[in-house]
Formats: sequence, C-alpha cells, structure tokens
Amino acid sequence: MNSHLYVISPSGAVRDKAALKRGVRYLEGLGLQVEVDSGALSSHMRFAGDDASRLAALDRAIVCGADWVMLSRGGYGLTRLLQQIPFKRMAKAVARGTQFMGFSDFTSVQMALLAQTGACTWAGPSVVEGFGTVDGPDDVMESCFIDVLNHRFEGTGWLQPLEKLPSGMRHEQFHTKWLGADAAFDLKDGLVWGGNLSVLCSLVGTPYFPRVEGGILFLEDVGEHPYRVERLLTQLLHAGVLAKQQAIVMGQFSDYRLTPHDRGYNLKTATNWLRSQLKVPVVSGLPFGHVPRKVLLPVGRLADLVVQGREVLLLWGDDVE
Repeated sequence: MNSHLYVISPSGAVRDKAALKRGVRYLEGLGLQVEVDSGALSSHMRFAGDDASRLAALDRAIVCGADWVMLSRGGYGLTRLLQQIPFKRMAKAVARGTQFMGFSDFTSVQMALLAQTGACTWAGPSVVEGFGTVDGPDDVMESCFIDVLNHRFEGTGWLQPLEKLPSGMRHEQFHTKWLGADAAFDLKDGLVWGGNLSVLCSLVGTPYFPRVEGGILFLEDVGEHPYRVERLLTQLLHAGVLAKQQAIVMGQFSDYRLTPHDRGYNLKTATNWLRSQLKVPVVSGLPFGHVPRKVLLPVGRLADLVVQGREVLLLWGDDVE
C-alpha cells in the first residue's frame, strides 16, 4: 500500500488519546505511512486548539503532499472557520493527488469545497471512531477503506429495510413504485453529495451550500430524535432542495431515545412522511453514519443508483482516484 496519510484535528479536542494511538497503530499495520499533525492533541475549550491553530493545521494538511488527509475525530468546530479556509488552495491540493476523508462535522468543509470549487472528497471514517476502538474496525468498513486506498472501489450496495404501508395512507400517496418488491429503477449520473443532516442544514442560504440539481443526496445524523430529523428534512424540503434531486438516500440515524410521548412516532414515520411529500425516490438503509459499519462514498462524483426491490447499488465506476 505504502500511502502517506496525514492526520489532523480541525474540530473537537481528542480526549481519548489512547484511542488515537490505537488507530494510528492499526493504520500503520495496514502498510500506511502515518504522520500525525503537530497540533492533533491540542486543546482549547471543547476544540482541538483555538481557531487560528486549527486553521494552521488545515493549512499544513493542504501543503503536506500526503496521499490522504484524515481527521482524528469529529465534533463541532469547522463551520466557524469556513470564511477563512482557502478552498481554492485545497482544491489544488486535491488536483495534485491529496485526498481528504471525513464525515460528521467535516461535512461543512466537504460541502463548502464542492460549492466553491467543485473538488471531490471522500465521506469515510476518522481515526478514533473508525480505527481506534479496542475491538478494532468493522470488517466491512475496513474492506471498503482498503479498496479505496488501492483505487479499486467502484461502488457499494445494501438492502433496504422492509417497509409497511402506513395505516390510512393510499398507495399513490406513499409512492409505492419506489418501495419494496415494486421498486425497480436505474438513475444515471447523479452527483453524490450530502453528509450530516444537521451540518448540511446549517449551510442553507450560505455560499457554502452546493447548488446541486439531479443529485443523489445522502443523509445521516447522530443524537437527533426523529421529530428533529423530520424538522431538518422539512427545512430542505421547503427550501426546494429535495425536489431537485434524483434521489434522497437515508443513511443511519443513531443514538437517540424514543419516549412514551411519541406513541408510535419513530424514524420510519418521519421517512414515510417525507416520501409522501416528494415525487423523487427516498431510499433507506445506507450503511453510513455514526455507526461502526459504514461504507465510503465519493462526494462530488457522478454515480448511478440502481434499485431492484430491496436491493440497492450505488455505482461510480473506475474513474475515482
């Protein structure tokens, strides 16, 4: 493999230093030359250093010449830096061969880079949550990661969860042609974009929100009750973003708690409500988000989305480097 991987901490402070060390050792065991940024373990309030030092870490990553730049961890901190990040220089680094990988809070940089320059990145794990766990990484995630590093990852697939028609809702309202055994479609050349739903919504109306039409929008989040997820989706719906896409792909929404007050309202309820509001397909079950088992996704690349019943394929071919 022998790729050079540079690790930075542009968001939250790394509290679990042992996990970072485990992650670095694991990545080195895969044959990677891992270089940890000098400020990766800095701390300022909840952040991995003050704004200036975290911007400096991003700048070092841009000029380091590594094959890959990966975040140590997520956490809040990047949206407050967007006005000062040199996206054109970052895009030039991508053109020279440096690939940036991350998710969660890094969604803000990925979307801003896409909006400002059109440059592509990878949605994928961070060092601590992906590779620094005591039990090691999930085997599917690791396999996808290795395939990406070796430039042989041309697509991914998954099964949608079983769906039931909501009580009292007519089939034409529910768009059953997009669901279950009746689903069969092949969408061509959709721009893959999206990421963390909360972060994405925080960019609406700013210069850092990509104006994508005919795209394949993937979404995930953590710690958000389904009604909050629905409220965020409603913002994108009312802003006209969702109707302009070829498809909405729902990833994993994890670490929330339902209460007796919900009385049956859950994430499926929110997803089905969204389906009732749109004429474009809403595909579910994408293994991506704040969960151990996640695939990697090429943000800013064109892909085909193929659905046959519950089986889903997202294919972007062999042009992704």
